[in-house]
Amino acid sequence: MAKMYYDENPDAKHDIHQLNIKLLDIPMTFLTDSGVFSKKQIDFGSRVLLENIEIEAGQSLLDVGCGYGPIGLTLAKKFSAIPTLIDVNNRALELAQKNSVQNQVDAKIYQSDVYNSLEDDKFDHVISNPPIRAGKSVVHSIITGAYDHLNDGGDLTIVIQKKQGAPSAKSRMEETFGNVEIVAKDKGYYILRSVKDDL
Repeated sequence: MAKMYYDENPDAKHDIHQLNIKLLDIPMTFLTDSGVFSKKQIDFGSRVLLENIEIEAGQSLLDVGCGYGPIGLTLAKKFSAIPTLIDVNNRALELAQKNSVQNQVDAKIYQSDVYNSLEDDKFDHVISNPPIRAGKSVVHSIITGAYDHLNDGGDLTIVIQKKQGAPSAKSRMEETFGNVEIVAKDKGYYILRSVKDDL
């Protein structure tokens, strides 16, 4: 069986593309390849997620399942945030490294199976367009694991389609954080946000 974009080392034949695109009114350039998520365009869910996040300058963000970097790098450039990008897919990470240089964004980028490589690192924002095809257990581990990697008052924001598990993700966020908000809905995509209470 062919390895997918949520595997460590996808085996699809290379097929490099360059996307020149405006995201959040900023011109961005991304190299993509086969074996990574949404290689031919920035997927609709990522766009909706980008449009529903605000970050203060100098705040830290963690993009979980970053792929070739469109979410984390765009947010970092738009808001002058401090980005860390992680993914299990080594091919995607190589692209993300190149894309950080191409877009002049200084980012920490490294391989991690969900949060396994992070140790005690904490962030102001955890953001994810989770790999739905990897299964519900992976999506839910992104949600539950975010809690320990957020600063007090920090938040987790994810995008997920209603038909691909938004209701169960929303329930898991409520269980984990004690709160969850539907920030936006667009064409079946939900933007869900939970805040780590600093009480």
